[in-house]
Amino acid sequence: MDRNPSVGSGELLLEELVRAAQLASPAELPVVLNRYTEAVGLGTAAIYLVDIQQRLLVPFVGAEGEPDVDLDTSLAGWTYRTNSLRVGETPSGELDVWLPLADGAERLGVVEFTMGTLDGLRLRRCRTTALLLALIITSKRTFSDTIAQRMRTRPMHLPTEMVRAFLPPRSIGTGRVVSTAALEPAYELGGDAFDHVFTEDLLHTTVLDGMGHDLASGLATSVAMAGCRNARRSGAGLAELVGKVDDALAKWLPDQFCTGVFTQLHVPTGVLRWCNCGHPPPLLIRRHRLLHKALDRPSEPPLGLPARLAGTARQVHEVRLEPGDRILLYSDGVVESRNEAGEEFGLERFTDYIIRSTAAGQNAPEVLRLLIHSILDHRQNRLSDDATILLFEWQPPDP
Repeated sequence: MDRNPSVGSGELLLEELVRAAQLASPAELPVVLNRYTEAVGLGTAAIYLVDIQQRLLVPFVGAEGEPDVDLDTSLAGWTYRTNSLRVGETPSGELDVWLPLADGAERLGVVEFTMGTLDGLRLRRCRTTALLLALIITSKRTFSDTIAQRMRTRPMHLPTEMVRAFLPPRSIGTGRVVSTAALEPAYELGGDAFDHVFTEDLLHTTVLDGMGHDLASGLATSVAMAGCRNARRSGAGLAELVGKVDDALAKWLPDQFCTGVFTQLHVPTGVLRWCNCGHPPPLLIRRHRLLHKALDRPSEPPLGLPARLAGTARQVHEVRLEPGDRILLYSDGVVESRNEAGEEFGLERFTDYIIRSTAAGQNAPEVLRLLIHSILDHRQNRLSDDATILLFEWQPPDP
């Protein structure tokens, strides 16, 4: 192939890459990628995926002999953490070009291009290739256990496997709102789960905490998640949706219950509606300050103990957000985590970490990555309860 192609022939080679990548297995994808990068003067390429705890960047399928890369101390990790380009020099004098692999707000890993020289056209092709790779990897991981295996550093417990099968991507977003979540312990979950999704002009978010820490707990959370999605996809309003989850648990798992909080954010206007079922109340951060008890409301019964047994209907609350507001949903395992001295991580430390990281310019997914690691470090990586955090930020465009 011509190693100095015109823009026109470069577009033809890009089309060939997309077509070949669609038909390639995950193990064949690096071969297809490098055939393209060599043809258009981008040298060689290597893909790294983030592990599920976001501590390591692991070589992609087919490169198992290559070492993992520490996310907090490497150029590759800097690219992942900041979601930006980084260029370095190899010992042989070539250039290492690192670019993030991201599908919208969801961070997948990084890609490394190693080449002799870099100019505007090559950089543009690197960026285009990275964008396409993220889409290709996203599509392939839905049906490839091989990719899931590469992203794990140890075996996963069965209840965790069941709950994780229901989880959406860690981060989703548009130009107006980003929602991101973190969940630990990654391999030994009990009954925590989260959900976030868009329907037309609404962002829906959910955090659930099942009773107990066994397979039955995970099953209750899974039924609650399925009931929530079934109602949402049937067009149910928020109060009806929560009622459907109540009914699903009462019918299928009458001896189980879970707590949960459900929100709907109307993205064009910033109107937030929520229903809290025995769960810690949502938190509102505005202009780098926690508005204490701004979203506290009277307690509701847990899910699976229908509100009608208490003689009241589920209450839906409403407020209007301001641009830049951040909403935090969390499970009690976050603030109640204790170190060996018996000291709780605590709500103040939890919110202060979010505020300081945000003020330092960290993007929302990176804020939660650092926070969940801080919670794990507080407990020396041994949590006694699940810890789930979901953060979303409303940032409409300037009028």
